[in-house]
Amino acid sequence: MKGPDMKAIRCQIRGHVQGVGFRYSARERAADLGLTGWVRNISGGRVEVFAQGESGMVDVFVTWLHDGPTAARVDHVDEVPANVDQRFAAFEIRV
Repeated sequence: MKGPDMKAIRCQIRGHVQGVGFRYSARERAADLGLTGWVRNISGGRVEVFAQGESGMVDVFVTWLHDGPTAARVDHVDEVPANVDQRFAAFEIRV
């Protein structure tokens, strides 16, 4: 999964994002967009995401992260570019 139109990002999402199905919704949305990577809860009530795939689909996913699922309240998304990681074949929830 490497090519000229591939993109990878790492994000931390702050707000009311734990206990609202954020990880499960993110996995479903990422899979629908053909992305691979992972999502997990981290300290401070935040969610962390690594996502990669076709550049335009990654951008669509990041836009979704700014809203999240219906029960979530996203206050801020910190996004940094990342290197594409060939080890991922799916989008998974990490614990």
